[in-house]
Amino acid sequence: MHHNQPYLLSPERELTELERALIWKKPASHQVSQAEKRICEEVKRNWNRGEMKISTILLEGDAGSGKTQLAKALSAAFGLPYTKVTCFADMDKSDIIGAILPVMTRAEGDPSEDAEAAPVEYRFYPSEIVRAYQNGYLLEIQEPNVIRDASVLMALNSALEQDGSINLPTEIIRRHPDFMVVITTNRSYAGTKPLNEALRDRVQHTERMDMPTKDVMIERAMAMVGYEDQAVLGLLADAIMTLDQAAKANAIKGVAGMRSYFYWTDAVAAGIPVTEAMYHKVIYKITTDPDEIKLLEDALRSRGLLAQLEQMEDSVKKNDFSGSLN
Repeated sequence: MHHNQPYLLSPERELTELERALIWKKPASHQVSQAEKRICEEVKRNWNRGEMKISTILLEGDAGSGKTQLAKALSAAFGLPYTKVTCFADMDKSDIIGAILPVMTRAEGDPSEDAEAAPVEYRFYPSEIVRAYQNGYLLEIQEPNVIRDASVLMALNSALEQDGSINLPTEIIRRHPDFMVVITTNRSYAGTKPLNEALRDRVQHTERMDMPTKDVMIERAMAMVGYEDQAVLGLLADAIMTLDQAAKANAIKGVAGMRSYFYWTDAVAAGIPVTEAMYHKVIYKITTDPDEIKLLEDALRSRGLLAQLEQMEDSVKKNDFSGSLN
């Protein structure tokens, strides 16, 4: 019945319509990576092996290396609804568990009643983490290493225990057997803390995510944008990789990753001049500081890429590739 979905974890499970809508649909441009294959094999192999079960995965790597894309791809492969929570420095326990909030109630059928006299009821609203925990979703937790409060990390930690339960103000909820967590975090650069050891210890499988190889970048861009000129795609990929390395080497915060590459390719395919598009789609996304921009330009210049991009611009104009796309 599910022969085309070899990694479904709970084929017998009945999902609601809403839950089915939360399962990620792989776009045509999605390329299955070695990391995706590896995780799928390992999770499937151990899913019913008690304490050997793999249900917390860490994807650590550069921004733009496809961590969130991979988390979503696992939702599709495993047939689990996908949801995510993005962490921030001042997260508190209510962001992990949920919050008790007042709800104004009015007497039935009495719109005239003074709102102030209406009794106030309190209702508990569970967090997205609790919802995923209780209903058996795949939850992506983005950047938990930015959380400052140790007690919040402890609360998050206990939610990741294999046979855990969470004490809510209203009830104790048990962990759904299909609940899976994918932690995505940027590899440490200046200013970020490394991932908390206790949280790291909960992880049963880790992938180091690097920028894809040039060939994979070209393949993905062709699938995503529908632009076929390999020479152009190759040069843009070289420029992206050079800019990314230069940004890291000079401690410039921004990133040149796959997203920038796709948007730059798309602009060039639409006939926008190559170098003009590079500033708006790539360089200014990394930084708009003039000194930092100069460092990035120097990196391109020293590898001969700036000259090649300008040359290409002339040949693209002559051939008018944009005409073939309209």
